[in-house]
Amino acid sequence: MANIKSAKKRAKTNEIRRKRNVARRSDIKSATRKVLDALLDKDVETAKACLQDAEAKIARARGKGLLKKSTASRKISRLAKKVAQAAR
Repeated sequence: MANIKSAKKRAKTNEIRRKRNVARRSDIKSATRKVLDALLDKDVETAKACLQDAEAKIARARGKGLLKKSTASRKISRLAKKVAQAAR
């Protein structure tokens, strides 16, 4: 454990940020899973609604620095492609 006051604060801050990042990653995975589950059930309308939610969460994580720009774009693109194919 850290002895210096600023190091103690930094350790506490890091733990708070870690928990927040884990929660955001989990939300992204859950939102992605909802889209894919809706597609498996052949429910395109629900998939489209869930896609909007997933896109928003991925974009927010990108803005917060949790995901790199290209990673976020790739995730959104792949989901949107699957929904578009199902809509045909």
